[in-house]
This record gives sequence, C-alpha cells and structure tokens, in this order.
Amino acid sequence: MFRTMLEVALGGALGASARFATYAVFSRADGQGFPWATVIVNVLGSFLMGVLVIWLQEKGLARHAPILLTGVLGGFTTFSAFSLDAMKLWEQGSGGFALAYIVGSVAASITALALGMTLTREWFA
Repeated sequence: MFRTMLEVALGGALGASARFATYAVFSRADGQGFPWATVIVNVLGSFLMGVLVIWLQEKGLARHAPILLTGVLGGFTTFSAFSLDAMKLWEQGSGGFALAYIVGSVAASITALALGMTLTREWFA
C-alpha cells in the first residue's frame, strides 16, 4: 500500500508539472479571456484516460493504473480549475460564455474519452 501511495504521489507530481507547462503555453499572462489551457488539459486528459484504461487492461498491466490513471492523469486534469474558470466567466457577466464553456468542455471531454477507448480497442483487435 505504501509503495502504491508513493507511485500515485510521483505520478501526481508529473501530471501537475505537465498541467503547469500546458498553462504556461496556452494562458494569457493577465489571466483574462477564454480559459483554453483548462479546456486543452481536460479534453487531452480525458482522451488519454480512455486510451490508458483499455491499454492497461489489454496488456495485463492494471497494476500500473494507480501511477498512470490516479497519479499522472489525476494531477494533469483540472476540473477544480474548470469550475473556477466557469464561475469567473459568470461573475464577469459572461453567462453565455460560461454555459458554452461548461457544456462544451464536458461534451468534448466525454467524447475524447470514448474516442480514446474506441481507437485503443481497435488497435488491440
């Protein structure tokens, strides 16, 4: 159990670092505007979750799920930041953008996860 906790912690550090790098590339310095970095992280993280959940299962590598799924992808994806960004848009008086952001992000993330699962299943077929 302790080893698994260390793996999750290491994976979380890697995922959080990757998220930070994504924000450094895709966010505006003043923090204003549409939160593209959060959208990119959530959709990409969902796609990778779909790929890895099938890949680990097909390869008999479920023992690596804690570090990869819980750690790396848990540290990478940002639904808490997603919620904060939606609230900021709402509070700035951009209710339409907030709603579009919420619906679009959730729909794109679920679609990306399904696509990742489908493509990986095809790869193993």
